[in-house]
Amino acid sequence: MNWKSPEEASRFVTRYADTILRLCMTYSLSRADAQDICQTVFCRLLRADMTFDTPEVERAYVIRCTINACKDLLKSAWWRRHATLHEASHLAAPIVPEPDDTLYNAVQALPLRYREPVYLFYYEGYDTNEIAQLLHISPATVRKRLCRAREKLKQELEGYCHETLY
Repeated sequence: MNWKSPEEASRFVTRYADTILRLCMTYSLSRADAQDICQTVFCRLLRADMTFDTPEVERAYVIRCTINACKDLLKSAWWRRHATLHEASHLAAPIVPEPDDTLYNAVQALPLRYREPVYLFYYEGYDTNEIAQLLHISPATVRKRLCRAREKLKQELEGYCHETLY
């Protein structure tokens, strides 16, 4: 196994840790699960015997590895059979969300098929063609999912602006 240098590891962490953690959060993973996936992705990067032509290709590889790791975790038997403390806390006494969390909560409530393109488009700045390549779907499908996500968010948040202004 050929491990990369400590300087290379530091560069990966500085450049991609935040992106990986935020992408994991779009899958509704806990912070601990997101950190585990972050570590897994960094280990893959450090062990990979490959060089990247451009920073964009490297970034796309990191995002694709993260998406795959999230999906692997969500498919695992362990994940399907456990409940987080956060989920259990809602059974005893529901937590009222803060007004500042309304948009975040609305995006998190979207089905995964809509959350992924929304995150990659609005948070990571990818265009629809790049998102299509990352998710292995057509650009038209990406645009349609973004459109449907916007419609759902508009319906969900319709009264919010009016309520907060008056």
